[in-house]
Amino acid sequence: MHRTRPHRLNRSAIFAALLTLLTGSEVGADDPGVVESRDALALPRIGSGGRSPVHVDPVEARVVSGDWSMPVEGDRVAMPDGQSRTWQAIASGEDGWFQGRELRGGYVAVEVDSDVDRVMILEAAGHSMVYVDGVPRTGDPYGYGWLRLPVALKAGRTPLLFSVGRGRLRARLVEPEQPLSLDSNDPTLPDLVEGEAVETVAAVLVRNASKTTATDLTIEASVGNVGETPGALTKVPPLLPLSVRKVGFAMRSTAPADPGMGSVPIIVRLVEKNGDARRVLDEVRFDLNVRTPEQSRKQTFISGIDGSVQYYALQPMTPVEVEDDRPPALFLSLHGASVEAIGQANAYAPKTWGHLVAPTNRRPYGFDWEDWGRLDALEVLEHAQASLGTDPNRTYLTGHSMGGHGTWHLGVTFPDRWAAIAPSAGWVSMWSYAGASQRDAADGPADPLTRAASPSDTIGLVENLGRNGVYVLHGDRDDNVPVSQARTMRAELGRFHADFAYYEQPGAGHWWGNQCVDWPPLFDFFRERSNPEPGAVRRVDFSTASPGVSSRCDWVTVELQDQPFALSRVTIDHDPEARSFRGTTQNVARLAIDLTHLEPGAPIAFELDGDTGETPWPNEGTTIRLARSDDSEGWAVVPEPDATAKGPHRYGAFKDAFRHRVVLVYGTVGSEEENAWALARARYDAETFGYRGNGSIDVIPDVAFDPAADPDRNVVLYGHAESNAAWPSLLGDAPVVVERGRLRVGSVDRERDDLACLFIRPRPGSDRASVGAVSGTGINGFRLSDRLPVFVSGVAYPDLTVIGPEVLTEGLEAVEAAGFFGPDWGVDSGEIVWRDETP
Repeated sequence: MHRTRPHRLNRSAIFAALLTLLTGSEVGADDPGVVESRDALALPRIGSGGRSPVHVDPVEARVVSGDWSMPVEGDRVAMPDGQSRTWQAIASGEDGWFQGRELRGGYVAVEVDSDVDRVMILEAAGHSMVYVDGVPRTGDPYGYGWLRLPVALKAGRTPLLFSVGRGRLRARLVEPEQPLSLDSNDPTLPDLVEGEAVETVAAVLVRNASKTTATDLTIEASVGNVGETPGALTKVPPLLPLSVRKVGFAMRSTAPADPGMGSVPIIVRLVEKNGDARRVLDEVRFDLNVRTPEQSRKQTFISGIDGSVQYYALQPMTPVEVEDDRPPALFLSLHGASVEAIGQANAYAPKTWGHLVAPTNRRPYGFDWEDWGRLDALEVLEHAQASLGTDPNRTYLTGHSMGGHGTWHLGVTFPDRWAAIAPSAGWVSMWSYAGASQRDAADGPADPLTRAASPSDTIGLVENLGRNGVYVLHGDRDDNVPVSQARTMRAELGRFHADFAYYEQPGAGHWWGNQCVDWPPLFDFFRERSNPEPGAVRRVDFSTASPGVSSRCDWVTVELQDQPFALSRVTIDHDPEARSFRGTTQNVARLAIDLTHLEPGAPIAFELDGDTGETPWPNEGTTIRLARSDDSEGWAVVPEPDATAKGPHRYGAFKDAFRHRVVLVYGTVGSEEENAWALARARYDAETFGYRGNGSIDVIPDVAFDPAADPDRNVVLYGHAESNAAWPSLLGDAPVVVERGRLRVGSVDRERDDLACLFIRPRPGSDRASVGAVSGTGINGFRLSDRLPVFVSGVAYPDLTVIGPEVLTEGLEAVEAAGFFGPDWGVDSGEIVWRDETP
């Protein structure tokens, strides 16, 4: 790709790459454009964390309390267990990378000198996050190398504190060439198809290296035209100060790509408009691949999660003689860690009877095909089924390594979507392989916190696979994902399953060529299986951890649980001739039965858990609902609940707030310190989701938020009732009130100024949207919330979580409160557990 800059601003003030940080070198000390660094210091691992909702970290405890300062060599940090760690001098190699055991779960600190206040671009890799003068900024733990964040340096010394986890760190500061610019790294681009007009979307990084919000910007995209003619126009959302955002834009051209063209150029310009005036601030050029209709390609779409542009890869079928008149099959293939979706698709030879589609998981690492990775897979599945016209009864799921885990996870979670599944080299769960700690039983607030992660429980949901064909493939010498993972699942399937195949490739490691995904016996297995039509299903045996994640299988929907996020199960037999349903339930408070496959008319008989009844055909629709009666604890037919109540459409828990084209709203009506925190924290979440999830989230101030606009978008508020002007309209009637020095949940009051609080509520006036709050009772409570790993897969938070700084020294046992709101989103009807139950 080629980059041009038609309008360079103030060339005399532009500096080249200035300094590799952390080397302790005296580079260009007399050059006013050079920022000098001091020797770096490293602190070995000092806490616990991983895939846990809270973590122990005495350094972070000092940051939260406002007591952290730049250390000197030999300073000691006391550990909760009475031991200590020592800050040590550290030097980088000639390549600029720091490496060592002390960088596995520890910190690196450096101070940067500057003679004036200035904005610089921090280019860093290998860190999970960094505090820049106490302000959290996202990291690049996977070492992509394209993360370039504008940061503010103050006159004098600015401390940078890097949290590192993978044993390597590299960073440097570079003077920005101009305040507003495009970044040619990390675009999201489609491939073009020969003979087809261009009508699609793409995305590019836009950087605001100034201390004010940037508005009135437009992206112009010209396809196949390298001249100055404006192309398709897309308005750029307001850009926060010192921010980078992936911005989607339209691409249109009536001239199709000519056969034989390997690529077509696209010029993307960042334009500032002031009235009728137009000024090009920056431009980049990309070359779009041109593919024949028979070749694999990348296809882009707009995600409903955040409005961002995502892509999926398609390996189209190459049909031979038509064997029957059925629509083509669809194979959804999930990639492994560090693998691009297009690489996953290219590992397969084209099939003659179906299309192969590879979603991205939002990133090569992404979310392990859970959380937003799971949502991405479902978005892509629905998009591909509609655009390719595939047979819904011949949809198959497969994947390798992390994608093998995704195959297990999506397979057990949505069993009626697949005719068969086939994990290759797949690991079982976050607890068996990915470092999470599982508790079979927990006391106090740890119990609902633990239960919030139940959708990750592959083993707990494994019996859902009884309706699916399952082919398990693994190398018996796999040194990455041990073959014991596959053998565990073989044993689990052997307890109940009548249709699974298991094969270990002798002598094979983790990746043994394309055949470890494109395995002929696996596709032969697929070809012999298809899903029945709903009316032909006589028994549904379905479990779910949460109706908000997965609620439906065939004609049964679990709408409400007795105990939220504990395993629920329905086993129901259906006799269509007798028009009856008979079965048992576990942890189910309300369920729905779809009667679409029956002829309207005669009554419907049911028997659940020994309770019998009969109901006439519904007056409206084709659904009957059954719920436990309050007085007899038996089952009875009930009307459709009000949409404001909990249900599959809006069930929690907290992470669900980051869906439905979420907008982040930061408070501006608090104190100067509170307002600065809210802006920084909203930016931190947006850039973290941008990194981990290829995201693009709108972030606006509270004074710009219109409660009547876009009522079905989710909103996340940053601040509390006194610092965020949007709080009264969105959370004014909520049973959770957070103010300076006070937290009230129902009838429980806590008067403290250091509590952090996360919770989720229905958005007023909407039947589907939610409001999340990232809040605290004071600045220390706000800072305590900064590094809660909301965007780490395998980590979960219930509807409400309250913590104090004690968690940073005592861990999960010190969580103040956690739990779930009731079916009516109430506190008294719910399950909120406090560490000290005495108000």
